Amino acid sequence: MCAASSTPTRSPRPMRPPWPPRGDIMSNKTVVITGGNSGIGLAIAHEVAQRGATVCLACRDQRKAAAAREEIMQRTPGAQVELYPLDLASFDAIEHFVRSFSSRHDRLDALINNAGAVPTRQQFTAEGFELQFGGNYLGPFLLTHRLLPLLQVAADAGGVGRGDARIVNMSSIAHNVGRIDLNTARGRKPYRVLPAYAQSKLGNLLMSHTLARRLPPGITSQAMHPGGVASPLYRDLPSWQYAVMKPFMIGPERAGRLAAELALGPARRGQTGGYFSIQHPRIESAAARNKALQDVLYQQSCIWTEVDPMHSRLPTQMAA
Repeated sequence: MCAASSTPTRSPRPMRPPWPPRGDIMSNKTVVITGGNSGIGLAIAHEVAQRGATVCLACRDQRKAAAAREEIMQRTPGAQVELYPLDLASFDAIEHFVRSFSSRHDRLDALINNAGAVPTRQQFTAEGFELQFGGNYLGPFLLTHRLLPLLQVAADAGGVGRGDARIVNMSSIAHNVGRIDLNTARGRKPYRVLPAYAQSKLGNLLMSHTLARRLPPGITSQAMHPGGVASPLYRDLPSWQYAVMKPFMIGPERAGRLAAELALGPARRGQTGGYFSIQHPRIESAAARNKALQDVLYQQSCIWTEVDPMHSRLPTQMAA
């Protein structure tokens, strides 16, 4: 078991305003968006399409994905939108997606890990992990590592490490109340929906920071909190609870714009290890910045997913 409390600390990074639309200057870019068929993911897809990049929607529900593609192409005529089935709660489905995507593309410029779920009752992934931990955190962990070879191609365009490949990880302000307890990953403790969600979002942020320390030059990793967005993510919450929350929520467009900026914005090139937010102060927990916790979770996640661990590209004394 690994546990950590989370004393909030303010991030010192100033928030830059999103960059303005720039037409089709990104026409040579390819972007994968998980959960891109509704809510924040669809808003991200619109923003990416408007910038001319090829949009790859990786979604569990292909009917909704097809409807999302039609909406994107109506709003942005000529947009390049591809659909891929992906269930992040299944390692086999993730491997199938990677094979399918790799058969059509030899490089990937940006991966936006957006998809998530908040089930009110305890459920499990195909591999037996609690669904929020397995689907919100461990699935994106495996997906990201399986796509690293294609991201590396983009990173090495023009010379080793001279290109630009990016990973954007959707976290949440809820990570501040999260704690990593590996006993809950396999459902060995009673299920509580909000602590489980907070743990998965802390996991996303820990992963993002770990990647920033370990990735080779040319590949960057950023995380963001989308704000309190009225999103299908909360569709499984009790109706009374959603009704209480909804008046305080915002639309997904601003979150979509920030995610697209982090994935494609020229001003973000080379930036890594950041945590960004729109609606709330960027309060980041001490646990999220705990490098020992980052490494413990990373190593255990490599074991669970059978991923070969990357060695930190930082000097040992800095990475400790």
